[in-house]
Amino acid sequence: MKRRHLHQLLASLALVGLVGCATVTPPAPPAPAASDPLARSYAGRLAVQVDGDEARSFSAGFDLQGTDVRGQLALISPIGTQVGRAVWQPGAVLWQSADGERRFDTLDALAEDMLGEAVPLAALFDWMAGRPWSALPSRPLTTADGAGMEPGFRQLGWTVQTGRASDGLIVAQRRLPAPTLTVRIKLDSP
Repeated sequence: MKRRHLHQLLASLALVGLVGCATVTPPAPPAPAASDPLARSYAGRLAVQVDGDEARSFSAGFDLQGTDVRGQLALISPIGTQVGRAVWQPGAVLWQSADGERRFDTLDALAEDMLGEAVPLAALFDWMAGRPWSALPSRPLTTADGAGMEPGFRQLGWTVQTGRASDGLIVAQRRLPAPTLTVRIKLDSP
């Protein structure tokens, strides 16, 4: 079942990339309160590589707004059309795409359903800022992590390298459980 949804997402990305006319324009979600000091906005490119499984690997543009509690994430095709959007608030996540709407209880459930793997979407807000997610413990990288003395940290079983955060590049990798997952984020403006 999970592979079917991932294949639908990948097929949507490919179709939009080739045809260029399958733009998704879901209704605008409620924006995070402007007074929320934690609300952030990021845009750039996101690549997820599943080691040994090219069919589950993908790359897309993204626009991320809000916080880990309330926000939205739009995925954008190489030609600039919106492929889908996730909108979340406490206890509810809505995924909207050309295939319709799907509901989830958490961002983690959405990521696992779409990718077949756990990717901590809620942590990305802090990771993109080059720091650990404040909701859970972390530790600085050491030579034992296999990353040399590269600036970064370990959190949620992921090694997050922040040595090029000033250039807008963050690389996060999870080795266990197999397969190895690598998430590369290149921000439009760091």
